[in-house]
Amino acid sequence: MKRDKISRIFHVLYTVHRRNLPITKVKAKPRTNQPKRVQFVTTEVRCQEKTRGGVRYEVILGEPEVKAAPPKKPLSPKSSMSVQDIEDKLKAAEERRQQLESSKIAALSAKMQKIEEASRKKDEQTNQFITATRDALEQKMGIVTEKREAYITDLKTKLKDHIENVEKTRLSLEQQTDEVRSAIEEKLKTASLQRDENIKKMLERLKEHEDQVQKVKSTNNAKLQELETAIQEKLEQARNRKEQINQEQIEKLKKNNSRTLEKQKSVESNIENRKSEVINLIENKLCIAEQIREKEIQKKLELAKKHNEHLNEVKQSLENRKAEQVNKIETKLSAAEQKREQEMQKKIENIKKHEKHAELVRQNKAVMAAKASSG
Repeated sequence: MKRDKISRIFHVLYTVHRRNLPITKVKAKPRTNQPKRVQFVTTEVRCQEKTRGGVRYEVILGEPEVKAAPPKKPLSPKSSMSVQDIEDKLKAAEERRQQLESSKIAALSAKMQKIEEASRKKDEQTNQFITATRDALEQKMGIVTEKREAYITDLKTKLKDHIENVEKTRLSLEQQTDEVRSAIEEKLKTASLQRDENIKKMLERLKEHEDQVQKVKSTNNAKLQELETAIQEKLEQARNRKEQINQEQIEKLKKNNSRTLEKQKSVESNIENRKSEVINLIENKLCIAEQIREKEIQKKLELAKKHNEHLNEVKQSLENRKAEQVNKIETKLSAAEQKREQEMQKKIENIKKHEKHAELVRQNKAVMAAKASSG
């Protein structure tokens, strides 16, 4: 404080001394005297002519008039001063300077007193402000600590509730997965049972169809045998008739001419042709019946294969759906667990941050208390 006061006093004295110094004027550059313009007076105008572009004329100027120089001012006589007058003036100037310095020093001392009073008041105000702010900060810190503790307790309760809810959801998801698995297994079992039953039914139908085919074959064979026996009987009858006719014709031929022999040959040829035609028709009918039966058997076998393929596809689709549902449930469970872990980590980090902040606040409070006790 003393050094500041001394420096301020020296600064004020230096400014006062600087003001009392004489001011030296800067010499300006000398001005150059420019020549004055000569005014010419017109005396006569000659040869005035008018043209399209304007007027043409000649002007004769007179001689310039010389002005008289201005009279010079008389010089004032020099004042003669004595040495005593100069000394008296210097003494008066010194006295005035001393009076000015004393008055300035008194004003500076008064200003310094005012400055000291202002600084003292400022220090008192700062001390009062520091005490008030310290009390307010202590109150705020107490409120903050209470709020922080309440917030931490609320967070802990919320975390407990959240963990309980997560466990409940996990248990419910596990129950749902078990139910879904059991339902899928039951559906697969029912589907497998239905498939086995359908296969059994198809096999029974195939057996029945084969039995029917065998019956048809047996009936067809019996009919063929009957037809063969009937044909043989008819052939025998025809032969007998032929023999009878031949005998009759021979007898007639013996009586008649050679024409009867030709007729006999034609009759025999007709009989043989009819016999061959009947045999061909029977064979064609049997071939057609066998082809139709084979086609029906192939169609039924193809239907059975298609049904088996459809059952296999249904089984595979059910297995794929089961696997997809299981994968979805597992992914959901893993995602829920990851989210729960992330939320737990975030909440733990927030709690750690709050604890660090509380520790810093406590340290600051302890430092402030130590400063207050030392002050």
